[in-house]
Amino acid sequence: MASTVRIYPRAEHCISRSQISENALKVLVRLKKADFEAYLVGGCVRDLLLGREPKDFDVATNASPEQVKQIFRNCRIIGRRFRLAHVFFGREIIEVATFRGSEADESDQQVVHEDGRLLRDNVFGTLEEDVWRRDFTVNALYYNIRDFSVVDYTGGMQDHAAGVLRLIGDPQVRYREDPVRMLRAVRFAVKLGFTLHLDTEKPIHDQAELLKSIPAARLYDEMLKLFLSGYGLQTFELLRHFGLFAILFPTADRCLETQDHDFPRLFLVRALENSDKRFAEGKSLTPYFLLAAVLWEPLRMVAQKRIRQGENETLAYQNAANEVLSAQIKITAMPRHITQAMRDVWFLQNKFTRTVGSRPYRLLEQAKFRAAYDFLQLRAETGGADPELVGWWTRFQEADDDLRQKMTAPPKDSAGKPRRKTGRYHPRSRQASQE
Repeated sequence: MASTVRIYPRAEHCISRSQISENALKVLVRLKKADFEAYLVGGCVRDLLLGREPKDFDVATNASPEQVKQIFRNCRIIGRRFRLAHVFFGREIIEVATFRGSEADESDQQVVHEDGRLLRDNVFGTLEEDVWRRDFTVNALYYNIRDFSVVDYTGGMQDHAAGVLRLIGDPQVRYREDPVRMLRAVRFAVKLGFTLHLDTEKPIHDQAELLKSIPAARLYDEMLKLFLSGYGLQTFELLRHFGLFAILFPTADRCLETQDHDFPRLFLVRALENSDKRFAEGKSLTPYFLLAAVLWEPLRMVAQKRIRQGENETLAYQNAANEVLSAQIKITAMPRHITQAMRDVWFLQNKFTRTVGSRPYRLLEQAKFRAAYDFLQLRAETGGADPELVGWWTRFQEADDDLRQKMTAPPKDSAGKPRRKTGRYHPRSRQASQE
């Protein structure tokens, strides 16, 4: 890894000011006019070098958060673990971070847990010190607004060109400082199509357990980034390879371990493929749908166990949902509206089998009907539900009132009298032939 700075002038890189957010440029220029250093840094520089449009723009400076706030009235200081300045331009937020220092003074500005995790870090320093506090070399490239050059202390430009993701510093120490870096390594490697450097990859297997010390709310946020960014399936495979998926979703991983080549894995893979496809098409993604798919097999297994013990089917699934969600929330703190939506999708699955009388009409009016129907389709595609049942519901949605009445009429016996209304779908029943 490089230990001396290398400056890449404008002629040696592809970043143009026309690619940079106007608001980010305003922040850079005003900091420069106030005689402060100002650089674009992190993922935005990395993505610009790849020819991609950055999702957001981050600025690094030697101005303190309070000094940034004096310059920008539309600024708010946030954070306790890392104090940052957010400059607001309508819906766009430019994050401005003060250069981090390498060593703490005698104050409490840096607090380290006994296991090595950084709990608070507001030690400010210089650009040279800030570089070594960042995570990966390709995220430690600084675009200088004064001369439009790229500043590289860590060999990030070379790693960028080679497609290598390399952690800065001793990987074991850096992972102990912040175990979430293991998740970030997986996410960036998949997103960028980069290869993890051997030194960066090797400690992950042994240190995966460190993720258990991370607050559940933070792991939930990281989980959304992992699976809802258009690379969910690849991310899932790499997380399982490193043993990280087992930390995030232990009950789901145990199901996959016992039936790795059967329905559970196929169903989850299909759900991830569906999510990635929707992302590529610019469609909205709903976290609850994918989470319902991840935890469906644990739910089903617990419910079946309860049913074998004599519990009513409906009650068994309700109690199983409580059990599975209670365990998962301790790891990834899913909000209540997410868990409620997951329950709705799960509990509607059994109701799809009731195709006689008024029940199909009532089910059609449920707020989560469409999501539950899509869930049923995924189950049928992977062998977990009856394809004929999916076909029935597809036709029912498209049918006019007369046809719907015929489809939901109770079957008749040989004498032409209606049979007892069980409400359960059966592919050989006469209502199926009347479709």
